[in-house]
Amino acid sequence: MAGPTGPTKTADRRPRGSVRARPVPDSGSGGGRPARSRLRPRMPGRRALLLTLVLVVLLGGFAVYALYFSPWLRVGHVSVTGNHKLGKAEITRAAAVPEGDPLATVDRTAIAHRITGELPRVARAEVVRSWPDGIGLEVTERRPELLMKSAGKYVEVDAEGVRFATVGRPPKGVPLLELEAERSASLRHFGAARLRREAVRAAAALPESLHRSTRTVRVSSYDSITLELSGDRTVLWGSAERGKAKAKSLTALMKAAKDASHFDVSVPSAPAASGS
Repeated sequence: MAGPTGPTKTADRRPRGSVRARPVPDSGSGGGRPARSRLRPRMPGRRALLLTLVLVVLLGGFAVYALYFSPWLRVGHVSVTGNHKLGKAEITRAAAVPEGDPLATVDRTAIAHRITGELPRVARAEVVRSWPDGIGLEVTERRPELLMKSAGKYVEVDAEGVRFATVGRPPKGVPLLELEAERSASLRHFGAARLRREAVRAAAALPESLHRSTRTVRVSSYDSITLELSGDRTVLWGSAERGKAKAKSLTALMKAAKDASHFDVSVPSAPAASGS
């Protein structure tokens, strides 16, 4: 039998299921635009740029006018918070806030320095702008931790050993500080301010119940602090170091020796009690 008629090329023999690849059109030929040209953003025209520039200049000029020259954003009132002993009028007078000046030009640092400089009772002062026309004064007053007698009055000493106010009557619950180190080497070496701070550290380490019953904190030297409590009781504290350990030992010692009148916690690991 004769074979099939007509010649058959080997290249035309393709496996079943094969797909012939479609030709990719040449982007450089024909009438279609290239893909990149269709994605390129349009640049704004000169007119749009000019309008934007004019708008920015106008807004900037208006902002400068509103902040520095307009009557809208000027200091109109002053508020005070955080005060307890001092009056608002006293703090405002010391602050000397320039009312009527532009709020943006107010020197807050200078105002804070005026307050703390003229009012020693104020430990810290913060000045804040309260838009559109207010200034806020936030003060932190010093609290007396100890008292010192002076010419029949009482000088209040804060937790940093700073003498900040003189009062006619002693505040309740504040111990009296007595420095007896005028001729000691501690005074020459450390200075009175340092010894006051050490006395405050000793008093601050006491539990609240013992702090309320403390009448006098007596400082003979840097490492010789004595506490005089109600009921004719005394505590040899030693230096202000290891205050928490000493307070813990004193509390336990006073419970164990309830009838004692003298306690020694200068070495907290070896406390002692005596007297009855």
